[in-house]
Amino acid sequence: MTDRVNRASHAAFPIPAQAGIGLRSVHYRAIAERGPAVAWFEAHTENYFVDGGAQIEALHAIRADYPLSFHGVGLSLGSADEVDDRHLAATKRLVDRFEPALVSEHLCWSSIDGQHVNDLLPLPYTAEAIVHVSDKIMRCQDVLGREIIIENVSSYLEFTDSEMNEWEFLANVASRADCGILLDVNNVYVNARNHGFDAHTYIDALPGGRIRELHLAGHRINRIGDHEILLDTHDGPVCEAVWRLYRYTIERIGARPTLIEWDNDIPDVDVLAEQAAVAQGIMDTFTCPI
Repeated sequence: MTDRVNRASHAAFPIPAQAGIGLRSVHYRAIAERGPAVAWFEAHTENYFVDGGAQIEALHAIRADYPLSFHGVGLSLGSADEVDDRHLAATKRLVDRFEPALVSEHLCWSSIDGQHVNDLLPLPYTAEAIVHVSDKIMRCQDVLGREIIIENVSSYLEFTDSEMNEWEFLANVASRADCGILLDVNNVYVNARNHGFDAHTYIDALPGGRIRELHLAGHRINRIGDHEILLDTHDGPVCEAVWRLYRYTIERIGARPTLIEWDNDIPDVDVLAEQAAVAQGIMDTFTCPI
């Protein structure tokens, strides 16, 4: 797949409601040489905090041809710690430098007392947590001078202190913080299977007008005796059940910028472009939001 899609005047307009793929360094050369037929790329924010070098040069080159979205993994919005001002300042420098169309973070925590873990940990779904995390989101938005969008994460346990379900929590945080939502459809499916709720109920309950972007990825099933738990691994193609849930989501809310995530056992960029083409085909089927 080598024909470039129409990206005229991308610097002046938001990311279109089309399919993109996650930017990975192993694909820099292929992107430069072949220009895969995807509408946009999403870069992990923390990978580009450096002032210069090959990473920044590659991102500048890609930014010249494609719209960009920045996706952060390190602000730890749900932590009891205050917002990390150095991390936020580095994010702002990067955002000001490249002017991405979208900036996102995860609705989770990954640090406490300045100590970080290599995971995106879930929050208890309580009124107190809504106030806490939405206050931190508003502070980040004030510093960045723009909206950020928050992503639902996969989880493998639930808190006994939770006062509501996950989709109510997500919707309430987005409303109080006046921010957007990055809806990871694979994570909805994974959590529905792990915790025993109806994924369609989750999708139906969200405020569609706040959903700015969708994520799709692969997962694995881990079996322990007769018990199954789904792991959000990002190491394979999107499964058919997640494609069906994605189709349901698009039918309900209309087309949205949709990203194919593939972070481990990364294949050739054309494989990712083929997955993006499937998502694009589904979006092309539904043109009017409900």
